[in-house]
Amino acid sequence: MASRQKFPQADFLDQLRQVSQTATMADGLSLMPQWAQRHRQGAAETGAWQLTQAGEWLLQVLTAKQALAQAAFDTELAADELRRYQKFAKPGQPWAHIVQLRQKQAAARQASHIAKQAFLKAAAQLVRGLPLDVPPRMTLEVFVQQWIDNHVPRS
Repeated sequence: MASRQKFPQADFLDQLRQVSQTATMADGLSLMPQWAQRHRQGAAETGAWQLTQAGEWLLQVLTAKQALAQAAFDTELAADELRRYQKFAKPGQPWAHIVQLRQKQAAARQASHIAKQAFLKAAAQLVRGLPLDVPPRMTLEVFVQQWIDNHVPRS
């Protein structure tokens, strides 16, 4: 059975969301200047924080990556449950419960495809915006996931 794992960059994603939504940053939290900076009004800095353009792109990518991880977990969970019940099924008309599990699995797969599309779209914006060079013969998805693992702090 699939065990739920915490999203590795969850704390950093929460920091980005907090700055994006409330324009404040809690004590002890720190974001690099490339992701968030103090809001300037004229020549003076105010106490409010705002995400930079790169921070907005990173927020979108991390949100999509979290949705992708959740969808993968849901798909695996539905497949495990379906396997468990199908081995007891008799030939002929499937049980109503098995039909519901198949529908649940199909919905989880669809959510997985949608999450992957959202991740690829956000990854393309991040790569274009930061300007990052994707090495030849490496997919955008793999490159951005490696870049996140190397440059975004883990929880």
